[in-house]
This record gives sequence, structure tokens and C-alpha cells, in this order.
Amino acid sequence: MKVEQRSASTGLAFACVTTLFFAWGFITSLIDPLVAAVKGIFSLSDVEAQLSASAFFIAYGVMSLPAAVLLARRRSVATVLIALALMIAGCMLMLLATNLAIYGLVLVGLFVLASGITILQVAANPLAAVLGRPDRSHLRLTLSQAFNSLGTFIGPFLGASLFLKGVEIRQGEQLNDAVRASALAGIDSAFLAIAVLIALLALFIWFARRLIGAAAPAAPEQASSSGIAAMLAEAISSRWALLGGAAIFLYVGAEVAIGTQMALFLHSDTVLGVPLEQAGKMVSLYWGGAMVGRLIGSALLARVRASALLATFAAIACAICLFVFLIGGAAGGYAALTIGLFNSIMFPVIFTLTLERSSASEAATSGFLCFSIVGGAAIPLLVGLVSGATSYATAFAVPAACYLLLLGFALAAGRVAAIRTEDFAPHAAH
Repeated sequence: MKVEQRSASTGLAFACVTTLFFAWGFITSLIDPLVAAVKGIFSLSDVEAQLSASAFFIAYGVMSLPAAVLLARRRSVATVLIALALMIAGCMLMLLATNLAIYGLVLVGLFVLASGITILQVAANPLAAVLGRPDRSHLRLTLSQAFNSLGTFIGPFLGASLFLKGVEIRQGEQLNDAVRASALAGIDSAFLAIAVLIALLALFIWFARRLIGAAAPAAPEQASSSGIAAMLAEAISSRWALLGGAAIFLYVGAEVAIGTQMALFLHSDTVLGVPLEQAGKMVSLYWGGAMVGRLIGSALLARVRASALLATFAAIACAICLFVFLIGGAAGGYAALTIGLFNSIMFPVIFTLTLERSSASEAATSGFLCFSIVGGAAIPLLVGLVSGATSYATAFAVPAACYLLLLGFALAAGRVAAIRTEDFAPHAAH
């Protein structure tokens, strides 16, 4: 009976950890409708609106390596609780920002919120792996990341309903006070609800801390004594860690840039010309494609070499971006929504290809790859500059170049033998 009770308790703890995967996927995908909303609310240029994405994703560059050191020294449960506290603080800052209608404070709130999510990603993946039978760790991680994808699918739809109701962005027009107040209230309500849910999750983790702590792996003594500088130095000493970091930088940057401009792109008169709220809801199809693609990709990876599949998907994504750039119009709008399907396997495949070839330790390489998610802060700004100077369709030339470089990475990885042959569980979901 005790074994059955413990199994049930462990299952409950795993269910709670899995909701964390859903939570950060949901919150991250809210950035897409938020970029469109703040553009209208604060009368911003494309590049100024993209600062919302940059403020969020720059946290990965700042916090990934400190999070790895924190996890090594404090273990999983304490690290998760610290992450959740930061996320709640970020939500509170967002509430303050919407009530004061200060865009700069929105950026600070997003950075704090993303800092918590970064730490959470570093801690939650190993937790999901150990909360249950060892022979089912990969199944648990796959299930958890499926819920992450579900969050990214639902987030843009609900975010568009709350943030973009009545919001229209046309050249030379500004929002009236009533629509502006409604959009700010929608953002306020969303982040208040998120803060409450995160607080409830934190309470569950706190009450289950002994059970989870007993199942969580102890940090190696060597990892506990390693600092940020030592981990970074080890990572950059490996050519493949650097190449993998560049690939993650390009992939995340392209994926985020497309997602954050998608609603504005579909809303424009030269593409679909649909209301901005409807365009924001359609962004769910972009992220939904990634969710479906992960299921299809998992089956394909059992039969096709990972480097070959990555090369194929990168080439197709590049071709679609070039189609949007050259053809545009409604056909380009619908084509752009399919890019998510081919983004689906890129993050985990780049991650594992790099881990297999890196001469640095797995911990140092993983930390550096998570750090490289900062591409989500840099490339959207470049895309915003291009779209502001030309058009949203023209700006697809930037992610096209990213995917072309990813094709080169995949081909290079296919020509180099792995130096590690063990199976790697995903270290982060994106």
C-alpha cells in the first residue's frame, strides 16, 4: 500500500511539474499578441514594439548560466520556487505597468518574468525526468513538452481575445481612449490570472517539496563548485558548442521574429487585411503547426538521420520565407503560417546534434545552448527595422537567411561523427 501511495504521490508531483511546462509555453506565446497590442496602445514603430520580445528573450542570455549554477548549488525544488517567485514578481510589474500605462515598465516586467521562466526551464526538465520509473524518463519528458506545445498553441488565441479586442493599426491612425483602456485592462486581467495560477503552483511545490526533493538527483560536487565564468570558458573552448550556440541563436531568433510580426503581417491590407484580433488568433495556427510537427518529427526521427531531417526542414522553411518575400499577398500570408510545422524539430535536434559533437561537458554545452536563446532578443529587432523601412513581407528575408545558415549547420553536422553516442534527454523546451 505504501508503494502504491508513493507512486500516486509521485504521479501527482509529475503532473504539477508538467503544468509548469504548459505555463511557460503559454506565457511565452503571449508575447506575439502583446507585440501587436503595445504597438497600437503606445503608438510605437515596428522596432519599438519588438522591444517587448527582446526584453523577454534577453533574459535567456543573462540568466541561463547563473540558473545552471543556482540549480547545481540549491537543487531542483528550491530553484523551482525561486523561479516561480520571480515569475509572480514579473506579473506584478506587468500589472503596475498597465495601470500606469508606462511601456518602459512593461519591458522591465517582461524581463523579470522571463528570468523566472529561464530558471524554471533549467530546473523543471531534470525534475520531469526523475519523477517516476527511470525507464520511462524519455516518455515523461516528451509528454511534458507536448503540454509545452499545447500552451504555445492556446496562448496566442486567448491573448488576442484579451489584448486585441477592437484594436486596429492603420497608417496614420491612433487608438481611441476606450479601445486603449480595454486593451490595457485585458493585459492586466491576463497577467493577474497568471500570477494567481503560478502562486497556486508554488504552494503545491512547497507542500510536495520533501517528496520531490527525495526523487530529484543530487548535484555533483564538481558542478556545485563551478562558477559561471568556468562554465562559459569550457563551452567556448569547443568548436561545436559555438556552432550549436550560433544555430540555436538563429533558430530561436527566426521563430520568435516570425511569430511576433505574424499578426501585424496578416492584418496588413496587402496580405489578408483581417481585423487585428482575428489575425492574432490565427497566430495559433503557426504555433499549432509546431505542436503537430513535433509528433510527426518524432516518428520521422526514428527512421531518418537527425541531421538530414534538420537540413530538409530548414530548406523548406527557407523556401517558404522566400515565397513570402517574393510573392506576398494572401498566398504569402497562408504560407507563412505553415513555417511553424517545419520549426518543430529544430530546437531539440540542434541541441542533441551539438551535445553529441561538443568536446565540452554536457552541463557546460547545455548551459551555453540555453544562453544562445538570446537570439530571440536580437533578430526580432532586426526584422522590426527591416519591416519598418520596407514591408512585413520584405522582412521575411531575414528569417530566410537564418534558415539558410541552419541548413549549413545541418549539413556540417552530417559530415562529422558524434563523439558521444548515448541518448540525450531534452534539456529545455522551447
